[in-house]
Amino acid sequence: MNEGDLAEDFELTDQAGAAVSLSGLLAAGPLALFFFPKAMTPG
Repeated sequence: MNEGDLAEDFELTDQAGAAVSLSGLLAAGPLALFFFPKAMTPG
């Protein structure tokens, strides 16, 4: 994925178990989507 590419829509569950989709978040306004490599995670 490169800067300016469109991300495919996806859906995950939040900490309360509710479904959250990329398209739903975008409907509420702009957002930043950050992908990080496993090496940047603790442990």
